Amino acid sequence: MTDHRALAWPPAPIRTERLVLRAAEARDRAAVIELNASSEVGTYLGGPRPRAELERAVPEVPGQRPGFFVVELDGAAIGTVQLDPQDPVRPAARREAGETELGYLFLPQAWGHGYATEAGAAALDWFAGALPGEPVVLYTQTANLRSMRLAAKLGFTELERFEAYGAEQWFGVRPPVCGAGRGPLPSGPPRR
Repeated sequence: MTDHRALAWPPAPIRTERLVLRAAEARDRAAVIELNASSEVGTYLGGPRPRAELERAVPEVPGQRPGFFVVELDGAAIGTVQLDPQDPVRPAARREAGETELGYLFLPQAWGHGYATEAGAAALDWFAGALPGEPVVLYTQTANLRSMRLAAKLGFTELERFEAYGAEQWFGVRPPVCGAGRGPLPSGPPRR
């Protein structure tokens, strides 16, 4: 069973070829508000949230929890990657596939450059090292073609499609790995 409280947090910044994944800081507040207020970012997430509401609700340092990474390019926040516990109200079969859910948001100007793939792979490698043997799940709308392509690039395989929020949803799993990209463990979650 995954216990996200057991994660050493914050980790040292994770550096990729072009990006830095790090814990949130006060300077990231404006970018987090922009991500959640953006109509483009919110297209498949129920729409944007009102900026005034976000200005009141987002804390001075957003996302202060294990598994919340700010993605930085050349010193500027361009998105976030989250590895969070699955919502306990999800159906039991989905929770059994993996207790940790991958999420990501990137500013529209960062789309189409491979940053989400690079950041997602780095976060998943970190997670595999921090909690070896744990699968990760992902939800996205099937209409979100960018997210569907990203899921495939990151090694997620489909377990189920279902209707929710007025749209077809995709649910997939990335089998557990033994740590930092060394491949799957011999036993993974059951395939459906």
